[in-house]
Order: sequence, then C-alpha cells, then structure tokens
Amino acid sequence: MNTSVPVLSTDGMRAWEQASWKSGLREREVITRVGAALASWLRGNIAPGSRLLLACGKGHNGDDVRAAVPHLAGFAVEVVDVRDPATDLARLQGALGRHPAVIIDGLFGIGLNRPLEAPWIRVIELLNQCRIRIVAMDVPSGLDADSGQTLGAAIRADWTLTVGAVKRGLIRMEAAEFTGRIVVLREVGLLPWSDSLVAPQAWVGDEAEFEGWPPPRRSTAHKGDFGHVVILAGSVGYHGAAVLAARGALRARPGLVTVVTAPDTYLPVASQLAAAMVRPWSPEFRLPPKTTAVVVGPGLADPGLPDGIRRWIADLWSGCDVPVVADASALDALPSGAVPPHGIRVVTPHAGEAGRLLGVSPLEVQSDRIGALERLSSRLGKAWVVLKGQGTLVGRSGELPWWNPTGNSGLAQGGSGDVLAGFLGASLAQPALAADVVRTLRGAVFRHGQAADRLEATREPWSAEDLARLVRW
Repeated sequence: MNTSVPVLSTDGMRAWEQASWKSGLREREVITRVGAALASWLRGNIAPGSRLLLACGKGHNGDDVRAAVPHLAGFAVEVVDVRDPATDLARLQGALGRHPAVIIDGLFGIGLNRPLEAPWIRVIELLNQCRIRIVAMDVPSGLDADSGQTLGAAIRADWTLTVGAVKRGLIRMEAAEFTGRIVVLREVGLLPWSDSLVAPQAWVGDEAEFEGWPPPRRSTAHKGDFGHVVILAGSVGYHGAAVLAARGALRARPGLVTVVTAPDTYLPVASQLAAAMVRPWSPEFRLPPKTTAVVVGPGLADPGLPDGIRRWIADLWSGCDVPVVADASALDALPSGAVPPHGIRVVTPHAGEAGRLLGVSPLEVQSDRIGALERLSSRLGKAWVVLKGQGTLVGRSGELPWWNPTGNSGLAQGGSGDVLAGFLGASLAQPALAADVVRTLRGAVFRHGQAADRLEATREPWSAEDLARLVRW
C-alpha cells in the first residue's frame, strides 16, 4: 500500500471533494474536522498559553480556521474577520498591536486565481512585515495553488498546513520562500483517496511510508547477509569527502565498507576510519568478489587524478551488475545510454550539476525540476535520480516523482551530500533493502533530511560531521 501523500492540481482537489459530497459526506462536517486538525497541530507545536491571531477571510479557508476556535482552550485567541480589506485593515493592525505569538492565515485558499487588488496586498504586506510566525491554512494566501506564483503578494509562512493532499504549486521552487515547512492534515473526513478517484501528479513523503523499514534483522544473521559497499572517493584537497561518505555508509550498517582513495590521500583517510577498510587506488584495482554496491564520486575533484579513474567509473556504470551510486565529480564521467537490465543506477546531482549534464543553467533546472529529472534519467539509461535541493526529488523517467518533506537549509554546506551518497550506497548494498529500491531510496533521503532537522532543532551550529553521526534508519 502506498502511504505517500498525493500531489494534486486544484481541479484534482475539487474532484476529490465533489466525489466526497456525492458519497453522502457533508461539507460542514469536513470543515469541522479540518478545524480540529489545525487545533491539534497548534497544541502540539505552539507553547501553551500563547496568543494566537486568526486572520480569516470570507471563504471556506476562513471557515476552516474559525472551526479551530472551540478546540483552542488554553490559548489566548483573537479572531479578526477580514472581509473588506480597506475597512478591516485598522482592526488587524490593532490585533497585531497586542503582540500575538503566532498568526493563522485563513484569508484565501485554492480558489484564488486572479491578481490581488491593492487593499489586499496591503493586508498581506502588513502580516509579512510584523515579524511574527505565520501558519498558513492550506496554501499561503496570495499564492497560486497550481503554479506556485504569487498573485501580487503572498503570505510568507513558517508552516503551511495543507488539507488532504499537497497542492501542485506548493512544491514548485517559486513557492519555496512562501510555504515554509509543509505539513499535511490527512484525516479530515474526505472520502478515502485513491488514484482511481483522482490521478496524482507526484508524491510527497510521509513518515508512515517507512514504518517497519528496513525489515528486522534475524538473530542468526552475520555480516555477509548485509553486503559490502565499495566507495571510490577522495583526492588531494578533498580527502574529507571520502571520510564523510564512509561514515554515512557505516550508519546504514552494511556488513563491510571499503574505501578506495587516491594514493596521496590514503593516510589522512585511513587515519580517520576505524570500522572501514581503506585501500589506495591503482590502475589494477578490481572490485572485491563479494561487492554488493559501489559509490563513486565524493571528493574526486582534484584535476590531477589519473584518467584511469574516470575510465573505470564509465566502465563500472555501463557494465557492473551491482547497484552504483554516482555523486559529485563522477557524474561527468558517466556515459549516456543503456545500463545492465538488472543493475540499479542512482545519480545524486544538485541543480548546478544537473544543469551541467543537461547543458542548461541551474536556473532552468530549478524552474522545471521534474522535467530535468525526467531528461537526466532518460539520458542515463533510466537511472534513478536524487535531485538535491529544497524538497529533494527522487524518481526516474516514466514514473511519478517523489518530493522529500524533510531537511532544511543547514544541509547547504560541504559534506552533507557525501554523507547522503554513502548512506544511499550502503543501504542498497544490503540485499533486503535493494529488493525494494523505491522505498530504500526514498527512505534514505527522508532519514538524511530528518537527521538535519533534529540538528537544526537544537539551535546549535552543526556540520556535516554531526550529520554523519546522527543519520540512521
């Protein structure tokens, strides 16, 4: 059973709602349950006793927010109905003068499809400028739910609590600075969703997908049951990438980890790793007989690397039967075209690397990330693509992409991708995990981002070394 959250267009969301009403469900009952779900989230995430300002428009989005009021005992709640922005602006200013801790944005929902008039823009600008945390109900007001574009102005939310499904525009890069953290309120009383009811346009990850994964280990298991990952990484000036990739790999708990690195970096890499085997690269290098996955690329940025390494990577990609994860500098060595039919292939580019491989700018990749993923996968023999960034995408050509909801801007530092590459490769090295490559790829990305979120929650500075200590299944 797929427990991912569907991504729907506004037409798809309306079709789901209409099917629910036709089945006998009542719209008022769903609004009541949405309000209860909003209140439940607030009780779990906002300090008791906080002052809440509920800014409610005249549509159902405002009704959803107003429906939370009966469930907010213990908070100081003030509701401001904004029906005429020109006359209600003063009331809103007065409420802001009472210094709420959190604003709940219920001004507009998915029905907004035309540019806002100047009085509404002033209301939104007022809320954005007050430097108070904002929770947006369903979509940030002023954001087009399909395109992710602003309609003159849009609420800059810290959290967006979207109802039932993620709206298509929320996962567009244009929307990222407005949505904040996306949270899905799933149990709101609509007819149970199925793709036969409304076809999704993508998926968004959810914790429920990874319950019970990886499968429990047998009490009689030994290290040979959990595979051997070989990591080709590290060069002069970049030896830390090999260390971080190895540490990320060890956190996935494969049976064995071997790091192969440039001769000049052998000593600094080996001196920092106790549980991994380390070998210097030579032109005669061959994979150990029981290798079950290979990671190539972290820290192979030294232009003085022997050409033999790049040829070895190209031959590995084209001919090896075990899973191969290609990251960083190895991406430029990959040949186009077919790969072994049963060989799992994964690439982990960020937007700049994806653009370089596709011959376009990073901005063009960011403007159509799903399209870039499709094209890159097709070029590389239908490889799996982990397109890193805000809302990392996982997928391959011909299949619906999956959008990762975990992680934060703290991952925008050198080394975090090396940890992910090692963690991915060591997970795929384990036969039980490689048997469900979709769940394993998604889960590894989800857990990597989740580790970053735990670090960010401490409010202490952290590095990729901390990430490598915390990431786990």
